[in-house]
Amino acid sequence: MNEFTAPSIDWSALSPVLVSLGGAVVVLLVSLFLPVRIRRGFGAVVASVCFLAAGAAAIALFAADETGRGIVADALRRDRLAELAEIFVMGAGLLTVGVSFRERGGGDRAGEYYALLLTAASGMAFFVSASNLMTLFLGLEWFSICLYVLTAIAVERLSGLEAGLKYLIVGSFGSAVLLFGSALVYGATGAIGFEQIAAGTDDAERLFVVAGLAMILVGLAFKASAAPFHMWTPDVYEGAPTPITGFMSAATKVAALVVTLRVLVTVFPSEAELWTVALAVIVCISLAWGNLAALVQTNVKRMLAYSSISHAGFLLMAIAAGNALGGRALLYYLIAYSAVSVGSFAVVAIRERELAGPVTLASLAGFGWERPFLGTSMALFMFGFIGLPPAGIFLGKFYVFSAVIDRGWTWLAIVGVVATVVSVYYYAGVIRAMFMQRRELAVVAAGGSPPTDRALVAAVAVAVVVTIGSFVAADPLLEIARDAVALLPFPEG
Repeated sequence: MNEFTAPSIDWSALSPVLVSLGGAVVVLLVSLFLPVRIRRGFGAVVASVCFLAAGAAAIALFAADETGRGIVADALRRDRLAELAEIFVMGAGLLTVGVSFRERGGGDRAGEYYALLLTAASGMAFFVSASNLMTLFLGLEWFSICLYVLTAIAVERLSGLEAGLKYLIVGSFGSAVLLFGSALVYGATGAIGFEQIAAGTDDAERLFVVAGLAMILVGLAFKASAAPFHMWTPDVYEGAPTPITGFMSAATKVAALVVTLRVLVTVFPSEAELWTVALAVIVCISLAWGNLAALVQTNVKRMLAYSSISHAGFLLMAIAAGNALGGRALLYYLIAYSAVSVGSFAVVAIRERELAGPVTLASLAGFGWERPFLGTSMALFMFGFIGLPPAGIFLGKFYVFSAVIDRGWTWLAIVGVVATVVSVYYYAGVIRAMFMQRRELAVVAAGGSPPTDRALVAAVAVAVVVTIGSFVAADPLLEIARDAVALLPFPEG
């Protein structure tokens, strides 16, 4: 009988995952013994501390890891790409705690809420570190199941339950497609490790490899909200609690796109010509579908959902370039996009609480004059989504277009520019409603005066700082992005 040899484990390398997961256990267990009135505060404090600690651990690992290394029998990979993605995820989680603190209802479920939020973040941290097909699928399901429950956690809201059910069904289908694709790749190459698969594709049956690649790409596109695999996004974004919508729009995109970059470049370098063209097609569909559908939306959350689909196209454009410049552009773009996305949903959240109902363009009338800081911040976020300074997405789009032009795909950059021009209409519509629509048409806030929500306003302020800071400090951030992708074997450039 062969003896089982346990793999050595680098616990320090797993610290971002373990800290956030440990915090989830503490919140869940301790909340059982606390009065309902203090569960929310306790969960928020523990979650904030854990997100800060996990982010600090990821920063320390990023500073120390100049070269990547496999851990846990090479099932996971510790490198700067994974660590930078973990920093993004933990930052989005920390902002989400601020947005969530005064969320209406669910005080008796506050422990479960913050525990699930921490668990989802730990699953994403695990996911971006995956180095074989097994840990890839495990990480995907880990954070996906948490998000399914968080979407429907407000059980008194039928729209939330409907959104959770839709997300569960469509998300499970996407995961099944990815799993079947992984099985085909394993069957063709006899390996599950990313580097071993890449080494074995030359001798494998190409039909199975290509079919597996296509299914894995589809599964990841589901998570990234890229069209035509976006069908869950508008309904889920609209029905989920707004803080969770903001977290999904930022953190889920970070995790899905970073893993997409790693898998395509590391596992399928021999099929680069195929997957770059496939991504270019998905980019065009996402830009067209996202922007055209957003033009006719009146519900702000639903409009931002279609905006998310459009930005998935811009982000995938960087991967489609298939070069190191595209990899740097992707990571830099994600910094600014995450801040703008969480910040815009935070403003929507506070308006929802004032109105005790959904936020529409009509209900934003006069908001910029009623709440000058929040209105100005929302205007900044809308300018950021368009890709105008002083938001970092301006330079993010510039580098994305530069990456595809460097590849020789000037036509794809032109498609991106046209999509940007189209998007001006619906983003400007939000600004017009806040500052130019007559005040007497504004919807009166529920209960009279706007509620005080310092934690949420602080989250908006941090998002504003990151949005502008990513533009002002572009050079050091681009150097960080360059270091993060330095070890990826790009097929070009």
